[in-house]
Amino acid sequence: MKTLLYFENQKAIKVSGIGRAMRHQKKALSLAGVPFTMDPKEPYDLAHVNTLFFKSYRIVKRCRRKGIPVIVHGHSTLEDFRNSFRGYKLMSVWFNQQLLKVYRHADLIITPTVYSKQLIDNYNLGVKVIPISNGIDLQEYAYDEKKVQAFKDYFHLTDQKVVIGIGLLFARKGIHDFFEIARSNPEITFIWFGHLAPSLVSEQITKAIKNRPSNALMPGYIDNDIIKGAYHYAECLMFTSYEETEGIVVLEALASKCPVLCRDIGVYADWLKDGRDCYKAKDNDEFSEKLHFIMNHDTKKVTEAGYALAEERSLEKVGQQLKAAYESLLKK
Repeated sequence: MKTLLYFENQKAIKVSGIGRAMRHQKKALSLAGVPFTMDPKEPYDLAHVNTLFFKSYRIVKRCRRKGIPVIVHGHSTLEDFRNSFRGYKLMSVWFNQQLLKVYRHADLIITPTVYSKQLIDNYNLGVKVIPISNGIDLQEYAYDEKKVQAFKDYFHLTDQKVVIGIGLLFARKGIHDFFEIARSNPEITFIWFGHLAPSLVSEQITKAIKNRPSNALMPGYIDNDIIKGAYHYAECLMFTSYEETEGIVVLEALASKCPVLCRDIGVYADWLKDGRDCYKAKDNDEFSEKLHFIMNHDTKKVTEAGYALAEERSLEKVGQQLKAAYESLLKK
C-alpha cells in the first residue's frame, strides 16, 4: 500500500494550520510504517488529498477515472471560511462550490473532529465522513529551558505576566476581542503570533491592529522554537476564535501543559470541558474573569488532564488511525 499525500502550493500553506497538518501527516504515516509519496507522478495505490484548489481537483478526477480510491481531508468547512480575509464574501461564491465539488468526488472524507464531521454530514454529499485528529508531536512540545529563554530574550521579559494568542489575522480568529481584553488588562502583556499578507487583512482587523493597546504585541511570523518557549512561559493560550475544525494550536498548548482559555464554541463541546482540561469563555468579560482565575489559582490538575487529551491525539495514534482508514478503503 503506497499513498499519495497531496498538498497543493506547499510554500503558501507552510505557516497555516494546513501546513502543520502536512508535517503531522508525514510523521504520523512514517511512524505507522505506511509508504507514501508527495509526488503525483509516482505510482500509488490510494490518494489522500488535503487541499481544494484546481490541481487538487484534477488529482481527484484523475484517480476516479483510474479507479484509485480517494480520501479528501476536510480541513475546511463552509462555516470556517466566513469572516476570514478581505474579500471572503466574493471568494465564497467560488470557494463554496469548489469545496462541495471536491468533497463530493471523494470515496471517504477525513476531518479532525466530531463537530466538523457533523457540519460536513449536513452538506448531504453522500460520502462517508470519519473524524481523525490532526494530531500532535508530544516530544516536540516537551519543556525545553533553552526555548523558554529564547522567548524571554526575544521579548526582553523579566517577570511580566504574559498571555499569548496564535492565528492568522482573520476576524474569525477573534483578534479584535484579543485586543479588547488586553485593553481591559493593562498590567498583562498580550502577544499575538501570526501573519497575513496586508492585502488580505480585512478593514475591520486593520483598524483593530492600528488602534490596539500598547500592551498588545504583534511580532508577526516568528521562529517556531520561540513560540514553543512561549507556551511554557505564558499564563495561558487565550484562543478567542469563533469557528474551528479543530485548532492545532490548542493541541500544541495542551501538549505543552499550558492552560488553554478558549471560546465556548461547538468544536470543543464534546472533548474539552471547562474546569476539567481547559477553561472556556463566552464573551470578553468572561475571558477576563477566567484569565484572572488562571493567574491566581493552581492549574496543574487541569493542565495534566489537558495533556492526557493530547496523548490521545499523539502522532503515533493518528498514524495507526490513518493506516486503518486506508486499509479499509482499499478493501472496499
